[in-house]
Amino acid sequence: MGDVEKQEDGLVLATPESFPVFPYVPYPIQLDLMKNLYTAIEAKRVAIIESPTGTGKTLSLLCGSLTWLKDEKARAQNGELLHFRASLKLDDEPAWVLDQTVARHKKALEAKEEELKARLEEARRKEERLRRVETERAKKKRKIEESVLEDVDEDEFLPDDNLGGGGDGAMLPQTKALLDKLMGKNRRHLDVEMEEPACTKIYYTSRTHSQLSQLVGELRKTPLYETTRVVALGSRKNLCINHELRKQAVGELDEACRELINDKKGKGCPFLPSQDEESKMLDFRDHVLAAPKDIEDLVTLGEELKTCPYYGSRRAIKQSELVTLPYNLLLQKSAREALDIDLKGQVVIVDEAHNLIDTVLGIHSLTLSTTTLQSCLGQLAIYVTKFRKRLASKHLVHLKRLVAFLAALDKFCLEWPTADGKGKTEEMMTAAAVIRALGQKVEGINLLEIEQYLKESKIARKISGYNDKVAEDKEKNGNLKAAKGRRTANPPLHAVEAFLMALMNNDDDGRVHISKSSNDGKDVVTLRYQLLNPSHHFRDIVDEARAVVLAGGTMEPISDFRTQLFPQLGENRFGNFSCGHVIAKENLTAVAISMGPKGGELSFKFSSRGDKAMAEELGQALLNLLSLVPDGMVVFVPSYAFLNQIKEAWSKDGTLAKMAAKKKVFYEPQETGNVEEVLREYAAAIQPPGGALLFAVVGAKLSEGLNFSDSLARAVVVVGLPYANLGSVELKERMKYVRDVALSAGGAGRDAGLELYENLCMKAVNQSIGRAIRHKNDWAALILLDKRYASPGIRGKLPRWIDQELHVADSFGAAVKHLGAFYRGKRSR
Repeated sequence: MGDVEKQEDGLVLATPESFPVFPYVPYPIQLDLMKNLYTAIEAKRVAIIESPTGTGKTLSLLCGSLTWLKDEKARAQNGELLHFRASLKLDDEPAWVLDQTVARHKKALEAKEEELKARLEEARRKEERLRRVETERAKKKRKIEESVLEDVDEDEFLPDDNLGGGGDGAMLPQTKALLDKLMGKNRRHLDVEMEEPACTKIYYTSRTHSQLSQLVGELRKTPLYETTRVVALGSRKNLCINHELRKQAVGELDEACRELINDKKGKGCPFLPSQDEESKMLDFRDHVLAAPKDIEDLVTLGEELKTCPYYGSRRAIKQSELVTLPYNLLLQKSAREALDIDLKGQVVIVDEAHNLIDTVLGIHSLTLSTTTLQSCLGQLAIYVTKFRKRLASKHLVHLKRLVAFLAALDKFCLEWPTADGKGKTEEMMTAAAVIRALGQKVEGINLLEIEQYLKESKIARKISGYNDKVAEDKEKNGNLKAAKGRRTANPPLHAVEAFLMALMNNDDDGRVHISKSSNDGKDVVTLRYQLLNPSHHFRDIVDEARAVVLAGGTMEPISDFRTQLFPQLGENRFGNFSCGHVIAKENLTAVAISMGPKGGELSFKFSSRGDKAMAEELGQALLNLLSLVPDGMVVFVPSYAFLNQIKEAWSKDGTLAKMAAKKKVFYEPQETGNVEEVLREYAAAIQPPGGALLFAVVGAKLSEGLNFSDSLARAVVVVGLPYANLGSVELKERMKYVRDVALSAGGAGRDAGLELYENLCMKAVNQSIGRAIRHKNDWAALILLDKRYASPGIRGKLPRWIDQELHVADSFGAAVKHLGAFYRGKRSR
């Protein structure tokens, strides 16, 4: 445990010199990472940690953070005992009485912990018994009794009347009370159950459930596996075990689940325990906490215990010490609230954080089309006509305002852009400008009230549900359940609700991009809200959490995170750490090549991409490299358009045939579904005595998340710099935004917009480069074909472990000589 030092501001944990929970003898860079992480958490900092793939990043993050958590637990108990002793001194008791009282209090605290351990140990034993029983008998598919089709009660389509309330979905008061009880809110104290203690925890998030599942595998290697209370959080899509509901609710599982648990006839979901079966939910919680489980394990457990894993896993959050969850559940405030996630004083680790800024911007950017608008207006007209006499006046007032807003927005879209007489096909406006353009009538409407009404009355689902019924009746199908099973889209009013929320953001934080396209001969206008300021939505996390750690294999350029995500942070609360690679120096070489074999300059700018001489120079360069590189070689090009251009040119001049004579040639498919097949064929072709060449596209499927380890890539070649299209209206607006922010902050020096433009390019390059070296014994060459890679500005944005090894060749011959020596060295070993 880290030593505890007494300072004026309280008990402070000193960073330990070793981490015994790490299952191996750590490399120096792993030890440094764990120390830096521990220090950052203790000092309540925001830290960026860069650790290349293959360096044991995940294991180091786990061991460093959980060591701090263990020490924090001891500190918290010591602090409580000190506070308890201080409170007793007021009674002026003798020292021996104080000592005995404190000792009793300590024993009570330890008894609580032992009681929890005993409970979880019993859950482990029960789980083992369940597993044994399961293996002894053949698995039988659960059969759920199909409910008999009943007449539809039109009352279910009336809006909820509990305006002013909130909660999980569209819950009736009795349903809300049941879920509150099951989720541990305001529940009575049971004789068999101690009051649940909240504890300091680590929220560990990554992009996908598969990446988080790997985390459990890494934890299993450590002695912490048996003692750490872990819960994996996921969506209903990943956790629902009601197979009948899943079949009926294609694409609409969240809504269908809420409808089921809110069923007025009291049927509910068979996997959500009834009000008098709270022990089932407690039992599920104990099983979750008894041993670390990933999402698949939770589903299996839910099947065995016949208890909902979605709500059951939420029940385990309070007592857990490590909570794993995908990006979207952490980054959206509404998702955190739905899961009852309280980040105050907790530690947040965001793994695979290199795309965090783009992820935040993407999650909070949304689209609304005239097709959806007109669908909303049509559904509203049918609904109001049917229920006008049964709706309370407050509902009619809100619906009238909603219709006025939608009609004005639809009119604006229909008239755009003919008003200016220029026939433009896209435009960027502020949210305030869009609202002004809707006219004075709409400007007088309080959009916040409309949004609040939509949220609390759940009218979107009611209107959509009634219109589904009308459509079914028109079909004269009579099979309501089958018709419901065909429902695939969210209620259109949900898109309107999301767009309304976006319009209420700070006017400087985003823009509305308006565009026109043609669909089946009909003009469609699309409004896309583009978030420009990611810091506003990430600030809640930073302000609430004790520490926030962003980790990734390649985090450069780090300046983007500082300026775009954390502009409000003082230097004393921000830090970054970048470690080298665990591979031996002789296992990596990086070369920047500025000249081709024929002496032509390699500069693959957009303006020169159709140049015949440039294509010939590149083709000859790759042919030379193919003669040097054994096994597999992966070549990343800037775009599919570029790839198609060079393929066409090389087909005509015979270059492709020459390449195919050296190695079998493959191309990254544009269709995602074909990627696995191409990879399988590429891996098979690498086997000796041949080899394979794979052309891939920077920023596409093969440049992220895939491992080209060992013989799959003995060289990764990056051709040119994949700059984004400067003609994009959205990119221009984003560049203008960061430029304006920098100027308002008194920034001088280089243009912030151009810095962003360059950083976006280099982030994509760095991800492509990182595909090659994937473990300690791997080896490969990284080859950068473009004269711009030799410039200090671009080199400074490469990962440090690459920049330190980069050899800038003054001619193609010099580069070939350097690479030849590298590969000869590998063959001799």
